[in-house]
Amino acid sequence: MSTPTAEFDRFADIIRRLRVECPWDREQTHGSLRQALLEETYETLEAIDDGNFNELRKELGDLLLQVVFHAVLAEEAGRFTLADVVRGIEEKMIRRHPHIFGDTSADTPEAVKQNWEQIKLAEGDRTSVLDGIPRDMPALLRAYRLQDKAANVGFDWPTGESVWAKIDEELAEAKAAEQSGDADRLEDELGDLFFSLVNHARRLEVNPENALRRTNDKFTRRFRYVETSLAAEGKTTRQATLIEMDAHWDEAKRAERAAAEPPAADSADDSADDSADPA
Repeated sequence: MSTPTAEFDRFADIIRRLRVECPWDREQTHGSLRQALLEETYETLEAIDDGNFNELRKELGDLLLQVVFHAVLAEEAGRFTLADVVRGIEEKMIRRHPHIFGDTSADTPEAVKQNWEQIKLAEGDRTSVLDGIPRDMPALLRAYRLQDKAANVGFDWPTGESVWAKIDEELAEAKAAEQSGDADRLEDELGDLFFSLVNHARRLEVNPENALRRTNDKFTRRFRYVETSLAAEGKTTRQATLIEMDAHWDEAKRAERAAAEPPAADSADDSADDSADPA
């Protein structure tokens, strides 16, 4: 049986050959592959969310393709090699886990995170604990990461109640901005409200990106139920009234609740009593 190292080397050689012999692969650049990298990342996340490990195996392969392809492009340009990429992440993992590979103590996940951030700053290529959070990251997730990094160095609300007070304050300011008719001010205040909600989610150890994705999936599932139910009645959503759509929406909710409830267990004692009943 071949080793993972041998398979990895063979795969890298396949990509190098494709760059020479395949017209499509030969034309690709870092820029042209950018969207593919993003899409493969999202498809990998979807497989994780669905708990589909067969699909996850395939998506991780597609993601690995993007990593190796970008490294091979850099090799061709003389910028760095695939070996440099692997060696770099190996060295980083060792350097940032001194509690494993050195003599530093870190007995909790929080202590590990604090050490990680301090080591990153000491490496010299960053001037802020907020460095390294991509601007192109989804805004909700970026807000979570910004707040998490700040909290790791002690910049955080003292209690959950203080965050709720801030949320109430931002909600009032958003309402006032709406009434003012100032669109720019409203956008600013709604952003502050979202940011405060994300902060409290972080304190509750809820990833807001995951929470909103879950709600998006729930909305999609229920709205498709509405569409399917209306279609069975010979209607489309454009032909139906809001009252009709709401009724089917409530049906979807009831069906989900019923499916989530454990089935009622038959009582063995009742069965025995029934069988013994002379009547």
